[in-house]
Amino acid sequence: MPPTNTASTGQQPGKSGRKKGRKARLFVLVLVLAIIGGLVYGAYWSISTVRASFPQTKGSITLEGLSGPVDVKRDDYGIPQIYASSDEDLFMAQGYVQAQDRFYEMDVRRHMTSGRLSEMFGKGQVDNDEFLRTLGWHRVAKKEYDEKLSDSTKKYLQAYAKGVNSYLEGKDGADISLEYAALGFTNDYKPQEWTPVDSVAWLKAMAWDLRGNMQDEVDRALMTSRLGPKQIADLYPAYPYDRNKAIVQEGQYDELTETFDGGGTSGGDDSSSGTGTGTGTGTGTGNGIGAGTGTGAGTGNALQGQLAGLQDVLDDLPTAVGVNGNGIGSNSWVVSGEHTITGKPLLANDPHLSPSLPSVWYQMGLHCRSVSAKCQYDVAGYTFAGMPGVVVGHNQDIAWGLTNSGVDVTDLYLEKITGSGYQYDGKVVPFETREETIKVAGGESKKIVVRETNNGPLLSDRDDELVKVGKKATVDTAAPDRGDGYGVALRWTALDAGTTMDAVFAMDRAKDWDAFREAAALFDVPSQNLVYADAEHIGYTLPGKIPVRAEDHDGSVPAPGWTSEYRWTGEYIDPDELPYEYDPERGYIVTANQAVVDADEYPYTLTTDWGYGTRSQRITSLIEQKIKDGGKISTDDMRQMQLDNSSEMAKLLVPQLLKIDVGDKDVREAQKLLEGWDYTQDADSAAAAYFNAVWRNVLKLAFGNKLPKELRVEGQCLWVDPVNTTGPADETNKVRECGQRDADQAQPDGGDRWFEVVRTLMDKPKSDWWTTPASGTRKGADHNRDDLFKRAMIDARWELTAKLGKDIDTWNWGRLHRLFLKNQTLGTEGPGFLKYALNRGPWKLSGGEAAVNASGWNAAGGYGVVWVPSMRMVVNLGDLDKSRWINLTGASGHAYSAHYTDQTDKWAKGELLPWAFSKKAVDDSTSDTLVLKP
Repeated sequence: MPPTNTASTGQQPGKSGRKKGRKARLFVLVLVLAIIGGLVYGAYWSISTVRASFPQTKGSITLEGLSGPVDVKRDDYGIPQIYASSDEDLFMAQGYVQAQDRFYEMDVRRHMTSGRLSEMFGKGQVDNDEFLRTLGWHRVAKKEYDEKLSDSTKKYLQAYAKGVNSYLEGKDGADISLEYAALGFTNDYKPQEWTPVDSVAWLKAMAWDLRGNMQDEVDRALMTSRLGPKQIADLYPAYPYDRNKAIVQEGQYDELTETFDGGGTSGGDDSSSGTGTGTGTGTGTGNGIGAGTGTGAGTGNALQGQLAGLQDVLDDLPTAVGVNGNGIGSNSWVVSGEHTITGKPLLANDPHLSPSLPSVWYQMGLHCRSVSAKCQYDVAGYTFAGMPGVVVGHNQDIAWGLTNSGVDVTDLYLEKITGSGYQYDGKVVPFETREETIKVAGGESKKIVVRETNNGPLLSDRDDELVKVGKKATVDTAAPDRGDGYGVALRWTALDAGTTMDAVFAMDRAKDWDAFREAAALFDVPSQNLVYADAEHIGYTLPGKIPVRAEDHDGSVPAPGWTSEYRWTGEYIDPDELPYEYDPERGYIVTANQAVVDADEYPYTLTTDWGYGTRSQRITSLIEQKIKDGGKISTDDMRQMQLDNSSEMAKLLVPQLLKIDVGDKDVREAQKLLEGWDYTQDADSAAAAYFNAVWRNVLKLAFGNKLPKELRVEGQCLWVDPVNTTGPADETNKVRECGQRDADQAQPDGGDRWFEVVRTLMDKPKSDWWTTPASGTRKGADHNRDDLFKRAMIDARWELTAKLGKDIDTWNWGRLHRLFLKNQTLGTEGPGFLKYALNRGPWKLSGGEAAVNASGWNAAGGYGVVWVPSMRMVVNLGDLDKSRWINLTGASGHAYSAHYTDQTDKWAKGELLPWAFSKKAVDDSTSDTLVLKP
């Protein structure tokens, strides 16, 4: 039968339709099979790659170079405890085990410290490498290793490197970590052998991130473009010694008796410097550059442009241990046995650093089977992957904790450039120069020239705009002619070879206070507050290589480099003349980045930029409350103190906020959250959410449009009312205004200093700082503190309405205050699938700015967590096995290891893990045992 045609289409039904259908089905089938195949391959690749890099934790492995067998015992959290019979075997095993867990992290860090990130990550890291080569950390570390470190320390470093390289032997990148496999898609990078200098250089990176007040120097100088000395002084208030006590209150200054009377042997007389006042105005320097009275009209052209560019460079530089921003700090305190349940001291420590994945800390124990001259160590605690020894923790006799002292060991100098040299005391001195070659993965190498003055390397050479500005800059009439322009040089103690690596090993084996202080004297940089305890005593000591400056230079602002008047004298405060305390009568010592000593009781300048003591005084209050009327403190009491969420700023502001008639019913609804609030910033607290939003808006309104634009934080937004100033009833009428308004505003970070700034201004309700910016239909500006508070309450209500919803019953602090853990390399810069594979979170956190539980956030950037207690520990000197510890993440750096973030949930809840130390306790807690055989 002949086919028939349809009248409507003229097409033959059946055949062509079936053919198209078969083609479509075939295409779908092929696509599905391709997807399945891709997923299967991807899963296979991922699983095989991940499993290939997991460490062996059971059985035995032969390591050439060991003199005897070494046991590596891991608990349920993968935390290793190493047992050996010689020092060299102990540290060789430490290198092997850390490489098993964290080699990729170690490799990235050593490339950072040596200015070789471009070799791993390509051209995007060239600018950072240029800056890091200019600083020359690796060069200084090599000089330390060659000329300064003891023979025993060198042996330990060599043994550690041998252990790392034993792990690397015969392995490709994909055998080591998932990240190397990912890097293999874009370049042919291959891990190289580890060297002892790689370990030493890490100390330079740590020192850089803990370098003191360099950012404050820059900020104060930039402020001079818009603010006068009195206004800058308002933003750097004097340290409140009457309210927040210094660390050393009962200091034993046997060696300093003559010094306090005006003598002193190594430091010179610097008593006129105004040590530690915290004013930071530079009014005593009169150097024609900073905020002092000698500022010249043309100075701003030189300094503002140079330092604004330098600030951009510093902001882009990756952090090493994660210290970044005002308000960040650490807590450590020790309580004598007189006030504890056990009758023996308790010591707590929780350093605050920006969050990283894996955590910057690595927990482990290093045990000699029998402590003797051949094998001297029995120590456990926290160290850094890539470094032998233990940085903070305890051994069989003593315990120690650390916080950043904030001592000023950096100065910036404006250098007058002429031809191939720089002016100094009327003469042209030639630069010291060196050429550096930066290799770039997937690209051509780049050569740079580093120039150094007698004040250090020229940081300004590393930015083309800084060079241009320097050539055009002018200064006041007291300075030399412009010539070829100006540059910015850095003087920093860490750029001189030191002995900090010796100090680490000496502290690890110290048995008493005297040995501990001798070890601390070797701790050149960074300067740290060290608290101490043994079974009978407690103590504090300040180590560090701390410069003695010229009489008219306090280090608070950049100084002229063309004259010797502002140079460092070349002398450093003698270790015996640094502050310390031993068994104070009060029975406890608290360090939380507050002033070390009262300014009037110490003859040398330590810094003009202490933290303001908000956390330290709260810890002191908690201890005193507990021991009042003979109360005793337990290990868990110390843990609970670490978790204290109380907002000291809320205690000051909330009573005033509750007095304000806000009018609008929606804002009043939010205001009522503060009624009866106990000022604790728990994650489930709606009141904490609203108060912190108010605090953020207070800072923006009071200071945001008054600071120089060079200090602004780009990209921030305010929720504003385009129609009126009281706020609409419905948040849908709100618009988000970004860019134009905030682009001209600096944003304070909200840290400890800003608490003190606002506190001191509370008694000045008509201060110009309380001027409220006009917005919407508002004409002019108010000049009243309470009007500004009212506006902040309105803005905060609508900001949280937009972020959390109109129903305040659904608000809580944890929804705003979240922690995301990001792998510090490919987790921030890699493709999306790698970020998903490597990153973790979020966690909703309690705590906040300047609280003891310092889950910090930055008022300039929102409420997300930007620094954290990076670990927590409580050491019980009555029974070391009853000590407790926790890490931010886990022991492993492998993204799919069970120990990648297995401590984070407990950390977020404030829990601590048992910390086994004795042989029996370690054996009882052991899950896996690996024997390393010679």
